[in-house]
Parts: sequence; structure tokens; C-alpha cells
Amino acid sequence: MHIITRARIRDFIAEHPDSESLLTTWYRIVKKTDYGTFSELKQHFHSADYVDGWIVFNIGGNKYRLIAAIHFNRKKVYIRHMERV
Repeated sequence: MHIITRARIRDFIAEHPDSESLLTTWYRIVKKTDYGTFSELKQHFHSADYVDGWIVFNIGGNKYRLIAAIHFNRKKVYIRHMERV
């Protein structure tokens, strides 16, 4: 999958350094895997939810939340927002 934009992850890590290993792991898994459907993605990320067209990832036991739009047919992940919960 092609992740757009990695800069949001870097900026978030700069503000929340304790998130680095968790987000780096998330990035590596998503980058190397070509998900065809949401159900395939759920096999790796059990806590991911589909909400109003967005996919919400709960990262680090729901310590962080990453919200993205994923176009499975084009293999693109658009990071919309990240937050500390």
C-alpha cells in the first residue's frame, strides 16, 4: 500500500515521541501489505473500525488513534488525522 503522507506520522512522533515504535510498526505492516478489502485489513488490525467512510485504527491499546481513508482498489492510504486518546 502507498501511504500518503508519511510526514503526518513524522510530525506526530515529534510531538509524541513515545508513539514512535507503535507508529513505525503500523507503517511497516501497512506499507508491505496489499489489502484488497476491509476484512483483509481487519485480519492484521482487529481493532480497526469503519466509521462514516473512514478507517479508524486504535494503536497501542487505544492510546493513539489514526484515521485514514483507504482506497483498496488503488492501494492508497490517506492519513487524515492522528490523535492521542
